[in-house]
Amino acid sequence: MKNAILKELFANFVRSRGFGRHFRRLVLLESLASTTSSRDLPPSLGQTLVAAAKANPDTLFKQLGSHPEGLSAAKAAFVRDQVGPNQVEYEKPLSWWLHLWRCYKTPFDLLLTLLAGISYATEDMKATIVIGTMVVLSVAIRFHQERRSTIAADKLKAMVSNTASVVRRDISGDAAPDAARYFGIQLHVKPAHREELPITELVPGDVVLLSAGDMIPGDCRVLSAKDLFVSQAAMTGESLPVEKFPTHRGADTANPLELDNIVFMGTTVVSGSATAVVVSTGGRTYFGALAKRLTVVDRTPTQFQAGVNRVAWLLIRFMFIMSPLVLLINGFTKGDWTEAFLFAMSIAVGLTPEMLPMIVTSTLAKGAVVLSRQKVIVKRLDAIQNFGAMDVLCTDKTGTLTQDKIFLARHTDVWGEESDDVLETAYLNSYYQTGLKNLLDVAVLEHTEVRKELNPSANYRKVDEIPFDFQRRRMSVVVARHEKHHLLICKGAVEEILATCTHVRHGDKDEPLTPKLLDRVRAVTADLNTDGMRVVAVASKELPPAKESYGIGDEADLTLIGYVAFLDPPKESTRPALEALAAYGIKVKVLTGDNELVTNKICHEVGLEVGTVLRGADIEHMDDKTLASAVESHNIFAKLTPAHKDRIVRQLKRNGHVVGFMGDGINDAPALRSADIGISVDTAVDIAKEAADIILLEKSLLVLKEGVIEGRKTFANMLKYIKMTASSNFGNVFSVLVAGAFIPFLPMLPMHLLVQNLLYDFSQIAIPFDNVDAELVKDPQRWNPEDIGRFMIFFGPVSSVFDILTYGVMWFIFGANTADQQTLFQSGWFIEGLMTQTLVVHMIRTRQVPFIQSRPGMGLLIATILIMAVGISIPMGPVAHYFKLQALPWNYFPILALLLVGYMVLTQAMKSFYTRRFGWQ
Repeated sequence: MKNAILKELFANFVRSRGFGRHFRRLVLLESLASTTSSRDLPPSLGQTLVAAAKANPDTLFKQLGSHPEGLSAAKAAFVRDQVGPNQVEYEKPLSWWLHLWRCYKTPFDLLLTLLAGISYATEDMKATIVIGTMVVLSVAIRFHQERRSTIAADKLKAMVSNTASVVRRDISGDAAPDAARYFGIQLHVKPAHREELPITELVPGDVVLLSAGDMIPGDCRVLSAKDLFVSQAAMTGESLPVEKFPTHRGADTANPLELDNIVFMGTTVVSGSATAVVVSTGGRTYFGALAKRLTVVDRTPTQFQAGVNRVAWLLIRFMFIMSPLVLLINGFTKGDWTEAFLFAMSIAVGLTPEMLPMIVTSTLAKGAVVLSRQKVIVKRLDAIQNFGAMDVLCTDKTGTLTQDKIFLARHTDVWGEESDDVLETAYLNSYYQTGLKNLLDVAVLEHTEVRKELNPSANYRKVDEIPFDFQRRRMSVVVARHEKHHLLICKGAVEEILATCTHVRHGDKDEPLTPKLLDRVRAVTADLNTDGMRVVAVASKELPPAKESYGIGDEADLTLIGYVAFLDPPKESTRPALEALAAYGIKVKVLTGDNELVTNKICHEVGLEVGTVLRGADIEHMDDKTLASAVESHNIFAKLTPAHKDRIVRQLKRNGHVVGFMGDGINDAPALRSADIGISVDTAVDIAKEAADIILLEKSLLVLKEGVIEGRKTFANMLKYIKMTASSNFGNVFSVLVAGAFIPFLPMLPMHLLVQNLLYDFSQIAIPFDNVDAELVKDPQRWNPEDIGRFMIFFGPVSSVFDILTYGVMWFIFGANTADQQTLFQSGWFIEGLMTQTLVVHMIRTRQVPFIQSRPGMGLLIATILIMAVGISIPMGPVAHYFKLQALPWNYFPILALLLVGYMVLTQAMKSFYTRRFGWQ
């Protein structure tokens, strides 16, 4: 009676959702308790992998608490709670206080701190407060912007994730059967199913399906494999792929990298397919353990970082030259070396581009957010500037120039006549293929009427498969019908299929493939290619049912039976997109593995200059010098291997170009890594997305154009700050040197210089959000410190002219020519200096006439007006005595207005001269 009641209660609980929540927890806890040691990081990671390699599958599943049909979603979630997400922390996110320290410990802020310390030691509390405020604001603004940028970047990167094919069991196949057996109840267990899950969600015990193009999601034990070749270059440096098997075939070894049946996180599947069980994830993987022990990190600066560093050091070198000069002149002429030292230190602060890190970070972050709205995800912020500097774009043909909606246009026999037999044979090949299904396979499988006719699940049995790889450029399946014979069906690139054929199908008979027939075959396929169709050849061979395992060696003595021809028409947007990229100074080159006839046809249709097509076979025989010339004179490259694409990109970079590469396939990964900016799409294979710097949510050249424009706007705004800082600082120092030589007192006190610099910095905070003239984004842009040095020398003295005129006005008109009247003199130059420094923001932000031909962003305009008002109010208001300044007579301001108008006119004239002589970037 008691058992009957329990049985009834259990049956009710099984039907309720509560059972799955509570009983499953009990079973999982017991299961995990017995296997915890297998998931904890062992003393030797190598021993764990060696043990997994030696264990038979049943034992390994038991140790992992798993099953040949995988884990349930609930159990996987429970394990994930115990072991954490499947990710390797290459560089752990900084805690807020470490990030704050990193923002502070720049040479610029340390220099300001030193000056504040000296001011405090000399009991100059006002200067100490002002300098301390500058440090706090500089660090706080940078910390806030970088923190916000990091959060925004993480959110953007979260939109793009790599996935793995995982086998999942239904929840009833997990805890319920154990309890059901206990109570004697029969439960229906649903079959396992396949799911695409983010790699970060995988846990030890998950069963994964691997195929060409996949990244290995963790350290895994191979359970079954078919011609599985894995690239372990990231782990071992081996350039050639390594074949993996379900069992270790070599001698016993303690080195995990020598195990034939273990695949490692971070490596990639080159060809073949396999089923594997995840042994370890995240930091517990071999790759994760290496990352933790890594003490030397490659910090080689990018082109962008190197450019910023060169500019920063240019300004710092200038500071180290000019500050001692100011010290010596004022020390000898005034006799007060302490005051002269503090003044020289204030000049050093004024020459320090302390806002540069914040401006760079804010500008890049703003660019990344803007690009995200345009369906462009930035994985690395520095890539935005490379986007703007790009002058050559290498791209694949399929899906970029074309619609990426391939449909089967024709299915013909060897003679070019329509043939249903060819379509049916190709359908069987695509239907039974388990590797990387491309768009051609999808187009064949869309012919559902063939499936109804053949009924492959009932009439055929798959025997084996020889997966695709990029050396053979073909793949085969072997099927059996009623077990009478085996039929090997091979499809792939025409030339590669012909290399395996000895006969051709003519009606019901097979004929030897003679040179005359070979010419006929090539003529038929050439006609199809000329019509813009991509041709895939189909061949077959009947074999006795003597074996169940086949390899590449069996792809011989085949009979060519016909072709399937596909059409991928050009996008309507391609021609205007190419014209737009050309208008922005970007040359587009097409790098494709397709044949030259199809590529030629498509490129003509979209208006791309074709000329002579360079084939991969031609590149093989070229040395670097010959290739250097060839990549400049050719726009179309066809029949390329991954190595060819990579070599072309590298050569273009050596030729001095900033190269972008856009690709989404396995064969594009090497070139994506070699390019200055790798561009992929969210539908790309895992390894391509991992190699890319930029991910497009829409595979379109028009989207790229918008990215290029935003990249150039970002660069232009950064360059504005550097030009303004360099020219303004140089002008100020020149004015100080003149004043030091001829005026018996300091033209401004150290505190005045610091307050002026602080206000000037505030006026520049809005630069990242400023408008950019259309002419500044027309051409690719790069860092050039020499140009900045020249710009500084030309524009700095312009402000000095009006500083010296101000000296004259204060000395002769207002009588501020003695030490007793120095406060009046200093107040006059304080306002004029701040006004010209603030106006320079608007004068130099554009080559055109400011406010009339080119309008600033509203934020920059408001910041400028606000700072100018604050600057005037300091000497004219109640706080003047605190800053050792005094109110100026009202007749000073009409003269100031004339000086400012004159400054703007002379600066505009200098811009015109400079632009005619050197151009304007």
